[in-house]
Amino acid sequence: MTHLTSLSASQLARLVTEKRVSSLEIVDAHIERAEQLRALNALSFSSFDRARCEARERDAQLARGERLGSLHGMPFTVKDWLEAEGLPCLAGDEVRRGMVCQQDATAVARLRAAGGIVLGKTAVLPDTAVYGRVANPHGQGRSPGGSSSGEAALIAAGGSPLGLGSDSGGSIRQPAAFCGVAGLKPTSGRVPLTGHLPRINPLADPRTVIGPLARRVEDLALALHLIAGEDGRDASVVPAPLGDYREVRVPVLRAVFFDRLPGGEALGDADASRVLWEAVRALEHLGVEVREAAPPGLDATMSLTQAYWARPESSSWELWEPDGVSTLSADQVERHLFEWDRFRRGVLGFMRDVDVILTPVTRSGAVRHGDDEGGIDFTAPFSLTGQPAAVVRCGETADGRPLGVQVVARMWREDVALAVAHALEEALGGYRVPPSHKTADQEA
Repeated sequence: MTHLTSLSASQLARLVTEKRVSSLEIVDAHIERAEQLRALNALSFSSFDRARCEARERDAQLARGERLGSLHGMPFTVKDWLEAEGLPCLAGDEVRRGMVCQQDATAVARLRAAGGIVLGKTAVLPDTAVYGRVANPHGQGRSPGGSSSGEAALIAAGGSPLGLGSDSGGSIRQPAAFCGVAGLKPTSGRVPLTGHLPRINPLADPRTVIGPLARRVEDLALALHLIAGEDGRDASVVPAPLGDYREVRVPVLRAVFFDRLPGGEALGDADASRVLWEAVRALEHLGVEVREAAPPGLDATMSLTQAYWARPESSSWELWEPDGVSTLSADQVERHLFEWDRFRRGVLGFMRDVDVILTPVTRSGAVRHGDDEGGIDFTAPFSLTGQPAAVVRCGETADGRPLGVQVVARMWREDVALAVAHALEEALGGYRVPPSHKTADQEA
């Protein structure tokens, strides 16, 4: 049988439902794999004993004709910025060491309710005093990108089939691209932020979202349909309809692409541009109308983002406990919000005649630890607008490092972003097991 740790979560779920493989076998396979991957330093806190107990219970439930949901018996992992009952949540802060979560974040609870089993919590950021250095399975000494670093690295190497991360400026998308997996930043307001640490107040920070990472695009869709929707606590969540990517007619879509600012030099290197063009040609082959164009005002992205960073946030949902002192005057804050809204209007107006925007995710493939990771030029604009963006591996650098393409859709059209990402995955190969982490049966 194909090695269990290289299959998608959707494939594994079907095997369990059909009783061809037990949940315990799948959980054991991923635990064994995670233990083999200790050198990656991707998994910070494990829950292996509990996971095995829950897997046995899932198998017993299935034997009785009971199925909790579409993740019945499936293991998953959680970025250590999301609460998971019974496990720590340091959220990058040593002060929290020793604390244990008493409840799940909403997104975690919803995956559990669908039959999912938490394997553990993954490291945040590529190299910190709290978690240590996380390795990219596509090359020792290379960064997995940040900040859902451990999640992307562990999934890429086969230690987890599915995970939850968070993204403010590219923190799902960059690690997905560097590690060669798929990732989704949902529309702002699609998934409740309840249980995210640090606490996110969406009126003050409409950039941060919770979303899935996986080996295949189909798993992003599977997870999104489970974690989306109101929870009665996060007032920013909108009960917007969520479409099925399999029902989207890709050939009739209108797409644009860019790898440079209007009139400026290319933001990506030659490899990143080449892979983007390969994605463009793949869509053209399917009949998609594609042209080179960029939304207006992109040159304001970083100034808007830096002004946001200059404003303090509260570490509590209930009390004003700022994490710093603002360097902006009241007038500057109001101007920032005005300019941010104007930027959003410009991009959203551009989307009236466009279904998807294609860009590189990063300026290059994964860099060595300590080197410049290339910024967030391609990802930050769509954090500011709140649009959904999917990432899928579409090629590699000349020396074999994965390269992803970002697919940005209109607000609330994750189905369109996922449909195009899936088409690119089918055409260009998508996820591949890192050569240095192939097991014997994967080599065969």
